[in-house]
Amino acid sequence: MKITLREQLIGSWTLTELIEVPVDGTEITYPMGREPKGVIMYNPDGYMSAQIMKINLSQVSGGASALDGFTHGNATYLAYSGAFHADDNKQVVSHTMYVSLFSDWMGHTQSRIVHFTNGFLHLESGEPFMASGRLVTHRLTWKRVEQ
Repeated sequence: MKITLREQLIGSWTLTELIEVPVDGTEITYPMGREPKGVIMYNPDGYMSAQIMKINLSQVSGGASALDGFTHGNATYLAYSGAFHADDNKQVVSHTMYVSLFSDWMGHTQSRIVHFTNGFLHLESGEPFMASGRLVTHRLTWKRVEQ
């Protein structure tokens, strides 16, 4: 019996790479730096949670400057949780945000194209979007957490 996409996703994964791929074929960028930290968890109950952060070598200490980067265009931390749905035919997983660091994402659904290669989970944003004045897609690579 074939394992479903949902069954393959269940578990905890750590982020190994997040790249921004311009549609026009120009050079890729690393919006969360070359060594981002992140965890995504898919639970059997149909809920997921994702957190991603940019490692900032110049640590900020308190005050208003500690909140720098908490905007969509210059995010240094991203977090959301909610229900997920896996579509075996399309090989797509959809995340519906129940809570999100960005309140305007709450209630919205974002879909990701799913690929598995050599034990890694690859999630790619389906529809291109504008980032830093360029039309791009995001590609995230995750490694399953070993028990």
